Amino acid sequence: MTTWPLLRTGRALRAAFAALLLAAAAPALLAAPVEVVDERGATVRLAQPPQRIVTLLPSLTETVCVLGACERLVGVDRYSNWPAPVRNLPQVGGGIDPNVEAVVALKPDLVLLAKSSRVVDRLEALGLKVAVLEPKTQADVERVMAKVGTLLGQPGAPALWQRLQGELDAAAQSVPAARRGQRVYFEVNNGPYAAGESSFMGETLARLGARNIVPAAMGPFPKLNPEFVVRADPELIMVGVRSATGMEQRPGWAGIRAVRDGRICRFSAAQADVLVRPGPRMGEAARLMADCLAGRPLAE
Repeated sequence: MTTWPLLRTGRALRAAFAALLLAAAAPALLAAPVEVVDERGATVRLAQPPQRIVTLLPSLTETVCVLGACERLVGVDRYSNWPAPVRNLPQVGGGIDPNVEAVVALKPDLVLLAKSSRVVDRLEALGLKVAVLEPKTQADVERVMAKVGTLLGQPGAPALWQRLQGELDAAAQSVPAARRGQRVYFEVNNGPYAAGESSFMGETLARLGARNIVPAAMGPFPKLNPEFVVRADPELIMVGVRSATGMEQRPGWAGIRAVRDGRICRFSAAQADVLVRPGPRMGEAARLMADCLAGRPLAE
């Protein structure tokens, strides 16, 4: 009984000492050269971690902020809206085809953007440092977090990934056994594009015990023929409110089991943002999916 306070004190001292070591190391981390190999296979070298960053993908914006470097952001794409401070930053257009002049005017020492962006070569031709990082699977998310952490000179990526794993496990444990094994269709947008088994969203569904009607062979986010969904006859549909309008009126969809039984989870715009971004809010996304699977209210 008497050793417990001492044990707690010892742990607190060790934690405080570790924090002091990290604080002491921070200036060295900031001054040290950094280097990563990005999605193109290109080596990105910087003499020191960047202090003026433009991000052109919401998941990259969120990763920079959660790793403790939000104050280094000087511009973002128009869809980056979390955490709240980024809403006050200059927006430079969409991530795929942003306003290059606006990006250059911000004088960034690093631009983080997706492989799908069309401006990589132009930005590099103008002398800007560019890192192409675009996660599509959970393994990609872990790798991108590590590379962003390296570029930032921030050591928190492994701990962030471990925290996400704990949140995913907790979400999985919250799904009742009777609700596991449901056949699910997740519509990302009304193309219709779906989240397939091989996507980070599909991997989360599998971890929660759901069965995805879109096989991995079709790719992470395939565009579907609506008739495919009719034939697959899912028991549960997940969709954002922005894509859900008129879903029940699509040809043949009235007979889909999920539509017939009213088992459609319509996520708010804010919730949909959480769900479709492969980054530090994946644990929150897993909780939303778990609540849908379990039939619980989708609390904001």
